Amino acid sequence: MASEPETVEVLEARLAQRDRQLTSIHTITAALSTITKLADVVREALRVSLECVGAADGSVILYDANKDKLVFAYVTGAKADDLIGLELDPGQGIAGAVFKSGTLRVSDDVSKEADHDKKVEEQTSYVTRNMVTVPLKSPQGQTIGVMQVLNKDTGRFDDDDVEVLEILGGQIAIALESARLYEEARLAEVVRFIGNLSHDVKNMITPSQTGAETLQMIADETYVTLDQLLTAENCPGAPLDDIWVALDDLRVMYPEMLAMILDGADAVQQRMVEVSAAVKGIVSEPHFEHQQIGPVIERVIKPLELVGEKAEVAVSYAPSGELPDIDMDDKQMYNAIYNLVNNAIQATPTGGSVTAKTRLSETGEFEPFPDAQVVVLEVVDTGQGMPPEVKAKAFTDNAVSTKPMGTGLGTKIVKNVMDVHNAKIQVDSEEGKGTTIRCLIPLEHVDEE
Repeated sequence: MASEPETVEVLEARLAQRDRQLTSIHTITAALSTITKLADVVREALRVSLECVGAADGSVILYDANKDKLVFAYVTGAKADDLIGLELDPGQGIAGAVFKSGTLRVSDDVSKEADHDKKVEEQTSYVTRNMVTVPLKSPQGQTIGVMQVLNKDTGRFDDDDVEVLEILGGQIAIALESARLYEEARLAEVVRFIGNLSHDVKNMITPSQTGAETLQMIADETYVTLDQLLTAENCPGAPLDDIWVALDDLRVMYPEMLAMILDGADAVQQRMVEVSAAVKGIVSEPHFEHQQIGPVIERVIKPLELVGEKAEVAVSYAPSGELPDIDMDDKQMYNAIYNLVNNAIQATPTGGSVTAKTRLSETGEFEPFPDAQVVVLEVVDTGQGMPPEVKAKAFTDNAVSTKPMGTGLGTKIVKNVMDVHNAKIQVDSEEGKGTTIRCLIPLEHVDEE
Protein backbone atom coordinates (compact mmCIF):
# COMPACT_ATOMS: atom_id res chain seq x y z
CA MET A 1 0.00 0.00 0.00
CA ALA A 2 1.52 3.33 -1.03
CA SER A 3 2.30 5.78 1.76
CA GLU A 4 0.30 8.93 1.93
CA PRO A 5 1.99 12.06 0.58
CA GLU A 6 3.34 14.49 3.17
CA THR A 7 1.19 17.50 3.91
CA VAL A 8 2.30 21.03 3.12
CA GLU A 9 2.73 21.71 6.83
CA VAL A 10 5.05 18.74 7.25
CA LEU A 11 7.09 19.75 4.22
CA GLU A 12 7.36 23.33 5.46
CA ALA A 13 8.49 22.10 8.87
CA ARG A 14 11.15 19.89 7.30
CA LEU A 15 12.33 22.72 5.06
CA ALA A 16 12.56 25.04 8.05
CA GLN A 17 14.58 22.44 9.93
CA ARG A 18 16.86 21.93 6.93
CA ASP A 19 17.34 25.67 6.68
CA ARG A 20 18.37 25.80 10.33
CA GLN A 21 20.82 22.97 9.76
CA LEU A 22 22.38 24.63 6.71
CA THR A 23 22.66 27.86 8.67
CA SER A 24 24.43 25.95 11.44
CA ILE A 25 26.91 24.40 9.00
CA HIS A 26 27.56 27.80 7.48
CA THR A 27 28.14 29.26 10.96
CA ILE A 28 30.72 26.60 11.84
CA THR A 29 32.48 26.91 8.47
CA ALA A 30 32.76 30.66 8.94
CA ALA A 31 34.01 30.18 12.51
CA LEU A 32 36.81 27.91 11.30
CA SER A 33 38.21 30.74 9.20
CA THR A 34 37.79 33.54 11.73
CA ILE A 35 38.45 32.07 15.19
CA THR A 36 42.16 31.58 15.72
CA LYS A 37 42.06 29.58 18.96
CA LEU A 38 41.21 25.92 18.56
CA ALA A 39 39.35 25.77 21.87
CA ASP A 40 37.06 28.58 20.74
CA VAL A 41 36.39 26.84 17.40
CA VAL A 42 35.47 23.52 18.97
CA ARG A 43 33.32 25.05 21.69
CA GLU A 44 31.48 27.14 19.09
CA ALA A 45 30.99 24.01 16.95
CA LEU A 46 29.56 22.14 19.93
CA ARG A 47 27.27 25.03 20.84
CA VAL A 48 25.91 25.30 17.31
CA SER A 49 25.54 21.51 17.05
CA LEU A 50 23.45 21.37 20.21
CA GLU A 51 21.35 24.33 19.14
CA CYS A 52 20.79 22.86 15.68
CA VAL A 53 19.45 19.50 16.85
CA GLY A 54 17.88 20.71 20.09
CA ALA A 55 20.18 18.77 22.44
CA ALA A 56 21.19 19.61 26.01
CA ASP A 57 24.88 18.72 26.24
CA GLY A 58 27.85 17.74 24.13
CA SER A 59 31.51 16.78 24.32
CA VAL A 60 34.53 16.19 22.15
CA ILE A 61 36.65 13.28 23.38
CA LEU A 62 40.13 13.00 21.86
CA TYR A 63 42.63 10.16 21.80
CA ASP A 64 45.95 10.82 23.57
CA ALA A 65 48.49 8.42 22.06
CA ASN A 66 51.08 9.09 24.78
CA LYS A 67 48.66 7.96 27.48
CA ASP A 68 46.66 5.54 25.30
CA LYS A 69 43.54 7.17 26.70
CA LEU A 70 40.42 8.92 25.44
CA VAL A 71 40.24 12.32 27.14
CA PHE A 72 37.29 14.68 27.50
CA ALA A 73 38.91 17.71 25.85
CA TYR A 74 35.93 20.01 25.20
CA VAL A 75 32.58 19.85 27.01
CA THR A 76 29.50 22.06 26.76
CA GLY A 77 26.65 21.78 29.21
CA ALA A 78 25.79 21.38 32.88
CA LYS A 79 28.62 18.99 33.79
CA ALA A 80 31.41 20.59 31.78
CA ASP A 81 33.65 21.29 34.80
CA ASP A 82 33.31 17.72 36.08
CA LEU A 83 34.05 16.09 32.73
CA ILE A 84 36.95 18.08 31.24
CA GLY A 85 40.14 16.06 31.62
CA LEU A 86 38.35 12.82 32.51
CA GLU A 87 40.10 9.82 30.92
CA LEU A 88 38.63 6.65 29.44
CA ASP A 89 40.23 3.49 28.11
CA PRO A 90 40.09 3.39 24.27
CA GLY A 91 37.55 0.57 24.36
CA GLN A 92 35.49 1.88 27.28
CA GLY A 93 31.79 2.68 26.83
CA ILE A 94 30.00 3.78 23.69
CA ALA A 95 32.65 6.46 23.05
CA GLY A 96 35.36 3.78 23.06
CA ALA A 97 33.33 1.48 20.83
CA VAL A 98 32.74 4.20 18.23
CA PHE A 99 36.42 5.23 18.43
CA LYS A 100 37.46 1.64 17.76
CA SER A 101 34.95 1.01 14.95
CA GLY A 102 35.04 4.45 13.34
CA THR A 103 31.28 4.13 12.76
CA LEU A 104 28.63 6.66 13.85
CA ARG A 105 26.11 5.36 16.38
CA VAL A 106 22.66 6.62 17.35
CA SER A 107 21.55 5.54 20.84
CA ASP A 108 17.80 6.12 21.24
CA ASP A 109 17.90 4.67 24.75
CA VAL A 110 21.42 4.33 26.20
CA SER A 111 20.17 2.17 29.06
CA LYS A 112 19.55 -0.59 26.51
CA GLU A 113 23.05 -0.36 25.00
CA ALA A 114 25.19 -3.31 26.11
CA ASP A 115 28.42 -1.31 26.13
CA HIS A 116 27.02 1.78 27.86
CA ASP A 117 29.37 2.63 30.74
CA LYS A 118 27.54 4.01 33.77
CA LYS A 119 30.73 4.94 35.64
CA VAL A 120 30.90 8.39 34.07
CA GLU A 121 27.27 9.08 34.98
CA GLU A 122 27.90 7.90 38.54
CA GLN A 123 30.94 10.19 38.83
CA THR A 124 29.03 13.23 37.57
CA SER A 125 25.46 12.45 38.71
CA TYR A 126 24.36 12.91 35.10
CA VAL A 127 21.61 10.87 33.43
CA THR A 128 21.90 10.22 29.68
CA ARG A 129 18.68 9.34 27.85
CA ASN A 130 19.64 9.37 24.20
CA MET A 131 22.80 10.20 22.32
CA VAL A 132 24.57 10.46 18.96
CA THR A 133 28.26 9.51 18.91
CA VAL A 134 30.16 10.70 15.83
CA PRO A 135 33.71 9.49 15.03
CA LEU A 136 36.15 12.32 14.31
CA LYS A 137 38.45 11.37 11.45
CA SER A 138 41.52 13.08 10.05
CA PRO A 139 41.73 13.74 6.30
CA GLN A 140 43.84 10.55 6.12
CA GLY A 141 40.92 8.56 7.56
CA GLN A 142 42.44 7.98 11.01
CA THR A 143 39.99 8.24 13.92
CA ILE A 144 41.32 10.87 16.32
CA GLY A 145 38.39 10.93 18.77
CA VAL A 146 34.60 11.19 18.98
CA MET A 147 31.92 13.84 19.40
CA GLN A 148 28.91 13.03 21.57
CA VAL A 149 25.64 14.99 21.56
CA LEU A 150 23.28 14.04 24.38
CA ASN A 151 19.66 14.32 25.46
CA LYS A 152 17.55 15.77 22.68
CA ASP A 153 15.00 18.17 24.14
CA THR A 154 12.01 16.53 22.44
CA GLY A 155 11.66 13.08 20.93
CA ARG A 156 14.51 11.14 19.37
CA PHE A 157 17.41 12.10 17.08
CA ASP A 158 16.09 11.73 13.52
CA ASP A 159 17.94 11.17 10.24
CA ASP A 160 18.27 14.92 9.58
CA ASP A 161 19.85 15.41 13.02
CA VAL A 162 22.31 12.62 12.38
CA GLU A 163 23.22 13.96 8.96
CA VAL A 164 23.99 17.46 10.20
CA LEU A 165 25.92 16.17 13.23
CA GLU A 166 28.03 14.02 10.93
CA ILE A 167 28.85 17.08 8.82
CA LEU A 168 29.63 19.20 11.87
CA GLY A 169 31.80 16.40 13.27
CA GLY A 170 33.77 16.43 10.04
CA GLN A 171 34.28 20.18 10.38
CA ILE A 172 35.52 19.77 13.95
CA ALA A 173 37.92 17.02 12.84
CA ILE A 174 39.31 19.33 10.13
CA ALA A 175 39.80 22.09 12.71
CA LEU A 176 41.62 19.70 15.05
CA GLU A 177 43.86 18.39 12.28
CA SER A 178 44.62 21.92 11.07
CA ALA A 179 45.54 22.90 14.62
CA ARG A 180 47.87 19.91 14.89
CA LEU A 181 49.63 20.79 11.63
CA TYR A 182 49.86 24.43 12.72
CA GLU A 183 51.48 23.43 16.02
CA GLU A 184 53.97 21.21 14.19
CA ALA A 185 54.85 24.07 11.84
CA ARG A 186 55.10 26.44 14.79
CA LEU A 187 57.43 24.03 16.60
CA ALA A 188 59.59 23.76 13.50
CA GLU A 189 59.71 27.57 13.34
CA VAL A 190 60.74 27.72 17.01
CA VAL A 191 63.53 25.20 16.37
CA ARG A 192 64.72 27.25 13.39
CA PHE A 193 64.51 30.43 15.46
CA ILE A 194 66.58 28.90 18.27
CA GLY A 195 69.17 27.77 15.73
CA ASN A 196 69.38 31.28 14.28
CA LEU A 197 69.55 32.72 17.80
CA SER A 198 72.43 30.46 18.80
CA HIS A 199 74.29 31.39 15.65
CA ASP A 200 73.66 35.12 16.12
CA VAL A 201 74.71 35.13 19.78
CA LYS A 202 77.89 33.25 18.90
CA ASN A 203 78.66 35.90 16.25
CA MET A 204 77.95 38.74 18.69
CA ILE A 205 80.07 37.26 21.47
CA THR A 206 83.12 36.32 19.34
CA PRO A 207 84.40 39.91 18.79
CA SER A 208 83.80 40.71 22.45
CA GLN A 209 85.85 37.68 23.49
CA THR A 210 88.58 38.57 21.01
CA GLY A 211 88.56 42.19 22.20
CA ALA A 212 88.81 41.13 25.83
CA GLU A 213 91.68 38.73 25.06
CA THR A 214 93.51 41.43 23.09
CA LEU A 215 93.02 43.97 25.87
CA GLN A 216 94.29 41.48 28.44
CA MET A 217 97.37 40.73 26.33
CA ILE A 218 98.19 44.46 25.92
CA ALA A 219 97.60 45.10 29.61
CA ASP A 220 99.84 42.17 30.62
CA GLU A 221 102.64 43.39 28.37
CA THR A 222 102.25 46.93 29.74
CA TYR A 223 102.46 45.73 33.33
CA VAL A 224 105.60 43.70 32.59
CA THR A 225 107.27 46.75 31.00
CA LEU A 226 106.24 49.00 33.90
CA ASP A 227 107.53 46.49 36.43
CA GLN A 228 110.88 46.50 34.66
CA LEU A 229 110.99 50.31 34.59
CA LEU A 230 109.90 50.73 38.19
CA THR A 231 112.21 48.25 39.86
CA ALA A 232 114.19 49.67 42.75
CA GLU A 233 117.32 49.51 40.65
CA ASN A 234 115.96 51.46 37.67
CA CYS A 235 113.26 53.64 39.23
CA PRO A 236 115.37 56.66 40.21
CA GLY A 237 116.75 56.99 36.74
CA ALA A 238 113.78 55.76 34.66
CA PRO A 239 112.93 58.43 32.12
CA LEU A 240 109.30 59.57 32.31
CA ASP A 241 109.06 59.23 28.52
CA ASP A 242 109.74 55.50 28.79
CA ILE A 243 106.78 55.12 31.18
CA TRP A 244 104.46 57.00 28.82
CA VAL A 245 105.64 54.83 25.93
CA ALA A 246 104.88 51.72 27.97
CA LEU A 247 101.37 52.98 28.64
CA ASP A 248 100.74 54.22 25.11
CA ASP A 249 99.37 50.98 23.58
CA LEU A 250 97.07 50.45 26.55
CA ARG A 251 95.89 54.07 26.41
CA VAL A 252 95.06 53.79 22.68
CA MET A 253 93.52 50.33 22.64
CA TYR A 254 91.61 50.42 25.92
CA PRO A 255 88.67 52.64 24.76
CA GLU A 256 88.36 50.81 21.44
CA MET A 257 88.39 47.33 22.97
CA LEU A 258 86.02 48.38 25.74
CA ALA A 259 83.58 49.86 23.19
CA MET A 260 83.71 46.62 21.22
CA ILE A 261 82.95 44.54 24.31
CA LEU A 262 80.08 46.82 25.31
CA ASP A 263 78.68 46.78 21.74
CA GLY A 264 78.72 42.99 21.78
CA ALA A 265 76.96 42.87 25.14
CA ASP A 266 74.37 45.39 23.93
CA ALA A 267 73.76 43.36 20.76
CA VAL A 268 73.12 40.22 22.82
CA GLN A 269 70.72 42.12 25.08
CA GLN A 270 68.81 43.44 22.07
CA ARG A 271 68.59 39.91 20.64
CA MET A 272 67.20 38.68 23.95
CA VAL A 273 64.51 41.39 23.77
CA GLU A 274 63.55 40.02 20.34
CA VAL A 275 63.43 36.50 21.77
CA SER A 276 61.17 37.64 24.60
CA ALA A 277 58.87 39.33 22.10
CA ALA A 278 58.80 36.22 19.92
CA VAL A 279 57.87 34.04 22.90
CA LYS A 280 54.97 36.41 23.56
CA GLY A 281 53.90 35.97 19.94
CA ILE A 282 55.22 39.31 18.68
CA VAL A 283 57.40 38.74 15.62
CA SER A 284 59.35 41.81 14.61
CA GLU A 285 58.88 42.73 10.96
CA PRO A 286 61.74 44.24 8.94
CA HIS A 287 62.02 47.99 9.41
CA PHE A 288 63.17 49.61 6.17
CA GLU A 289 64.82 53.01 6.15
CA HIS A 290 66.51 54.94 3.34
CA GLN A 291 70.17 54.89 4.41
CA GLN A 292 73.79 54.19 3.53
CA ILE A 293 75.12 50.64 3.58
CA GLY A 294 78.74 51.77 4.05
CA PRO A 295 78.50 52.50 7.81
CA VAL A 296 76.90 49.10 8.37
CA ILE A 297 79.82 47.39 6.62
CA GLU A 298 82.31 49.42 8.68
CA ARG A 299 80.54 48.31 11.88
CA VAL A 300 80.98 44.71 10.73
CA ILE A 301 84.61 45.05 9.66
CA LYS A 302 85.84 46.75 12.83
CA PRO A 303 85.35 43.82 15.25
CA LEU A 304 86.11 41.19 12.61
CA GLU A 305 89.51 42.76 11.91
CA LEU A 306 90.52 41.45 15.34
CA VAL A 307 89.07 38.01 14.58
CA GLY A 308 91.03 38.02 11.33
CA GLU A 309 94.19 39.20 13.08
CA LYS A 310 93.95 36.27 15.49
CA ALA A 311 93.60 33.90 12.50
CA GLU A 312 96.37 35.79 10.61
CA VAL A 313 93.90 36.81 7.90
CA ALA A 314 93.77 40.43 6.69
CA VAL A 315 90.20 41.82 6.80
CA SER A 316 89.33 45.11 5.09
CA TYR A 317 86.62 47.22 3.44
CA ALA A 318 87.33 48.76 0.01
CA PRO A 319 84.45 50.90 -1.29
CA SER A 320 84.58 52.09 -4.89
CA GLY A 321 82.95 55.48 -5.33
CA GLU A 322 80.00 57.00 -3.56
CA LEU A 323 76.83 54.98 -3.07
CA PRO A 324 73.23 56.19 -3.01
CA ASP A 325 70.99 55.50 -0.04
CA ILE A 326 69.07 52.24 -0.22
CA ASP A 327 65.98 50.89 1.56
CA MET A 328 67.18 48.44 4.17
CA ASP A 329 66.77 47.10 7.68
CA ASP A 330 70.20 47.86 9.12
CA LYS A 331 70.01 45.17 11.83
CA GLN A 332 69.19 42.43 9.35
CA MET A 333 71.75 43.72 6.85
CA TYR A 334 74.38 43.80 9.61
CA ASN A 335 73.66 40.13 10.40
CA ALA A 336 73.91 39.14 6.73
CA ILE A 337 77.20 40.98 6.09
CA TYR A 338 78.63 39.73 9.39
CA ASN A 339 77.90 36.14 8.40
CA LEU A 340 79.41 36.63 4.93
CA VAL A 341 82.66 38.12 6.26
CA ASN A 342 82.92 35.81 9.27
CA ASN A 343 82.37 32.70 7.11
CA ALA A 344 84.99 33.97 4.65
CA ILE A 345 87.55 34.40 7.46
CA GLN A 346 86.97 30.82 8.60
CA ALA A 347 87.40 29.56 5.02
CA THR A 348 90.66 31.46 4.46
CA PRO A 349 94.02 29.96 5.48
CA THR A 350 96.77 31.82 7.35
CA GLY A 351 98.26 34.64 5.31
CA GLY A 352 95.16 35.15 3.20
CA SER A 353 92.71 38.05 2.99
CA VAL A 354 89.02 38.86 3.10
CA THR A 355 87.83 42.08 1.47
CA ALA A 356 84.36 43.62 1.43
CA LYS A 357 83.82 45.72 -1.69
CA THR A 358 80.95 47.97 -2.77
CA ARG A 359 80.08 49.85 -5.93
CA LEU A 360 77.06 51.09 -7.89
CA SER A 361 76.28 49.00 -10.96
CA GLU A 362 75.59 50.26 -14.44
CA THR A 363 71.93 50.27 -15.50
CA GLY A 364 71.04 46.79 -16.71
CA GLU A 365 74.48 45.37 -15.87
CA PHE A 366 72.97 42.38 -14.12
CA GLU A 367 70.30 40.19 -15.70
CA PRO A 368 68.00 39.99 -12.65
CA PHE A 369 67.65 43.80 -12.83
CA PRO A 370 67.54 44.58 -16.58
CA ASP A 371 66.35 48.20 -16.22
CA ALA A 372 67.85 49.33 -12.94
CA GLN A 373 71.01 50.10 -11.04
CA VAL A 374 71.79 48.14 -7.89
CA VAL A 375 74.32 48.37 -5.07
CA VAL A 376 76.87 45.59 -5.55
CA LEU A 377 78.28 44.15 -2.32
CA GLU A 378 81.07 41.62 -2.77
CA VAL A 379 82.90 39.65 -0.11
CA VAL A 380 86.12 38.36 -1.71
CA ASP A 381 88.37 35.83 0.00
CA THR A 382 91.57 34.04 -0.98
CA GLY A 383 90.39 30.85 0.70
CA GLN A 384 90.07 27.26 -0.36
CA GLY A 385 87.05 27.77 -2.63
CA MET A 386 83.94 25.64 -2.82
CA PRO A 387 83.53 22.19 -4.35
CA PRO A 388 80.91 22.23 -7.16
CA GLU A 389 78.33 20.34 -5.08
CA VAL A 390 78.65 22.85 -2.21
CA LYS A 391 78.55 25.84 -4.57
CA ALA A 392 75.36 24.50 -6.21
CA LYS A 393 73.55 24.38 -2.85
CA ALA A 394 74.95 27.62 -1.42
CA PHE A 395 72.29 30.08 -0.25
CA THR A 396 69.47 27.58 -0.65
CA ASP A 397 67.41 25.69 1.93
CA ASN A 398 69.72 22.73 1.29
CA ALA A 399 72.94 24.63 2.00
CA VAL A 400 75.75 22.57 3.52
CA SER A 401 78.90 23.57 5.33
CA THR A 402 82.50 22.59 4.54
CA LYS A 403 83.55 23.42 8.12
CA PRO A 404 83.84 20.65 10.73
CA MET A 405 80.57 20.55 12.69
CA GLY A 406 79.21 23.33 10.46
CA THR A 407 75.49 23.52 9.69
CA GLY A 408 75.33 25.93 6.75
CA LEU A 409 73.08 28.11 8.89
CA GLY A 410 75.12 31.25 8.17
CA THR A 411 74.39 31.09 4.45
CA LYS A 412 70.70 30.48 5.16
CA ILE A 413 70.59 33.60 7.32
CA VAL A 414 72.21 35.59 4.50
CA LYS A 415 69.69 34.24 2.00
CA ASN A 416 66.74 35.08 4.27
CA VAL A 417 67.94 38.66 4.69
CA MET A 418 68.63 39.15 0.98
CA ASP A 419 65.22 37.68 0.11
CA VAL A 420 63.56 40.21 2.42
CA HIS A 421 65.46 43.00 0.62
CA ASN A 422 64.53 41.64 -2.87
CA ALA A 423 68.26 41.15 -3.45
CA LYS A 424 69.96 38.43 -5.49
CA ILE A 425 73.06 36.42 -4.54
CA GLN A 426 75.71 35.22 -6.99
CA VAL A 427 78.61 32.90 -6.17
CA ASP A 428 81.94 32.78 -8.02
CA SER A 429 84.22 30.12 -6.57
CA GLU A 430 87.05 27.91 -7.68
CA GLU A 431 88.71 25.31 -5.51
CA GLY A 432 92.14 26.45 -4.38
CA LYS A 433 91.65 30.02 -5.63
CA GLY A 434 89.02 31.55 -3.36
CA THR A 435 85.43 32.70 -3.43
CA THR A 436 83.48 35.86 -4.25
CA ILE A 437 79.96 36.22 -2.86
CA ARG A 438 78.11 38.96 -4.71
CA CYS A 439 74.89 40.51 -3.41
CA LEU A 440 72.87 42.68 -5.81
CA ILE A 441 70.74 44.97 -3.64
CA PRO A 442 67.98 47.14 -5.19
CA LEU A 443 67.94 50.80 -4.24
CA GLU A 444 64.25 50.67 -3.31
CA HIS A 445 62.38 47.95 -1.50
CA VAL A 446 59.16 46.61 -2.98
CA ASP A 447 56.86 44.43 -0.88
CA GLU A 448 56.30 41.00 -2.42
CA GLU A 449 53.63 38.50 -1.46
